[in-house]
Amino acid sequence: MNLVWQRFTLSSLPLKEYLATSYVHSSLVGLLSSWRQTSVLIQWGDATAAALLCLLYALAPFASSTLVGLLLVACVAFWLLLTLSDEVTPANVSSVTPIHLLVLLYWVIAAVATALSPVKKAALNDLGTLTLYLLLFALCARILRSPRLRSWIIILYLHVSLIVSVYGLRQWFFGATALATWVDPESPLSKTTRVYSYLGNPNLLAGYLLPAVIFSLVAIFAWQGWIKKVLALTMLIVNTACLILTFSRGGWIGLVVAILAVMALLVYWKSVEMSRFWQTWSLPIVLGGLIGILVLAVIFVEPVRLRVFSIFADRQDSSNNFRRNVWDAVFEMIRDRPIFGIGPGHNSFNKVYPLYQRPRYTALSAYSILFEVTVETGFVGLACFLWLIIVTFNTAFLQMRRLRQFRSVEGFWLIGAIAILLGMLAHGTVDTVWYRPEVNTLWWLIVALIASYWTPLAQNQTNSSNLEPTVN
Repeated sequence: MNLVWQRFTLSSLPLKEYLATSYVHSSLVGLLSSWRQTSVLIQWGDATAAALLCLLYALAPFASSTLVGLLLVACVAFWLLLTLSDEVTPANVSSVTPIHLLVLLYWVIAAVATALSPVKKAALNDLGTLTLYLLLFALCARILRSPRLRSWIIILYLHVSLIVSVYGLRQWFFGATALATWVDPESPLSKTTRVYSYLGNPNLLAGYLLPAVIFSLVAIFAWQGWIKKVLALTMLIVNTACLILTFSRGGWIGLVVAILAVMALLVYWKSVEMSRFWQTWSLPIVLGGLIGILVLAVIFVEPVRLRVFSIFADRQDSSNNFRRNVWDAVFEMIRDRPIFGIGPGHNSFNKVYPLYQRPRYTALSAYSILFEVTVETGFVGLACFLWLIIVTFNTAFLQMRRLRQFRSVEGFWLIGAIAILLGMLAHGTVDTVWYRPEVNTLWWLIVALIASYWTPLAQNQTNSSNLEPTVN
C-alpha cells in the first residue's frame, strides 16, 4: 500500500535520472551557458530574480492589475533567461520536483481545453495569463531554494501586509465607504463597516491577509531574539484583527481552518519534547480551547453571531441566494461540457455564462475554486488539480518530517505553508478571490515554497542542505 501511495504522489519518481537523459531538457537548459560566463547580470541571476519577486509582492496590493501583469511578464522573461543560461548540473536537475510535473500537466490540460473551447479567442488570451502564473511558480521554486532569499521574501510580504492591515484598521476606526453591496441590505449588519484597505474589496483583503496571519504566527517560533518575536506577535495581532474586521465569511472559514491546522502541526512538531501526558492530551486541549473560544465569540459577540448564522440561512441571505443561483447555472455549464470545459479564464466564463445565467444574476466567476476549475477545464482538469494538491501536501509533510528530525527552524515555514494552503482552499470553496492577482501570486508563492524544500525520497534521511537558520 505504501508503494502505491509513493507512486501516486510521485515520491519515488526518478526525476534526476530521467532529466539527465532527457533530450528536450539537455537541448534547452544551458543553451546560452557560454553567455553566462561574460554576463554580470546573469552571474547575479538569482539575486536579481529575487529583487523582481520582491518588487512584485511589494506592489501587488497597491498596484493595478496591468502593472502586476507587466511585473509577471518581467519575472517570466527573467526565469526563461536564467533557465536557458543554466549549466546542467546535478543541483539544477534536482530542482525539478513532482509538483513541477503536475503544474506542467495542468497547463497541458488547460491548453487542450483552450483548443476545444467554444470561445477560443477569449480562452487563448486567458491561457497566456495562466501561463504567467505557472511560470511565476517555477521562478519562485528556484529562488526559494536559497534559505536567505526565502527569508527576505517572506519578511517583505509580512511587512507589506502589516502596512495593508494598519490602513484597514484605520478604516474601521474612522469609517470607510462601501464600494459595493457586501452585506444583505436587510441584515442588522447592513450599516457595519467592512474594511477593505488598499484592495477595494473585503473578501479580497481577507484572502490576501490569511497567509500573513499564519506566517506571522509561525514567525514567533522561527525568528530568534525577543525583538523579532515581539514584531511577529504585533504582526499576528494586527493582521488577525484586520482580517476579522473584513467580516468576510469565507475569510473567517479559511482563518479557522488555517489556525486549527497550524496549531495541530505545531503540537506535532513539539511533541518530541513533551512528556507522555502532554503528547496524549496537548492536541485535544489546544484544539478544544480554540473551538471553545470560537463558540464563545459566536454566543456573546453579536456581529460575529449574525455573520456566522447567515452562513446557514440558505436563500434567505441575499449573498447565499446569489451564489446558489450562480452555482445552478455553473452546474448546467459543466453538464454540457464535462470533459475539458469551456477553456481557462474569466474571459471565457464571461462569454459563456450569460447563456446559462438566471435573470439578474450576472457573475464574473463560479464563486468556488473547485467549480471554477471544473467549468474551465472539465473533470479532467479537476482531477489534475486535486492530484496537484495531494502531491503538494504529501511533499510538504515528508519534508516537514525530515526537518523535524533535525529540529530545524525551517520546518516552521513548511508548517505555515500547509496551514495556509488549507485555509485558502477552505476560503476558495465559497469564493474565487483566489483568481485575483493579489491572492493568486501568493498561492503560487506558497506552493513554490513547499517545492523548494523537496528532496528525493531516498535522500530524506540524509540531505540537510536547506537546514541553515532562516533568521538574518
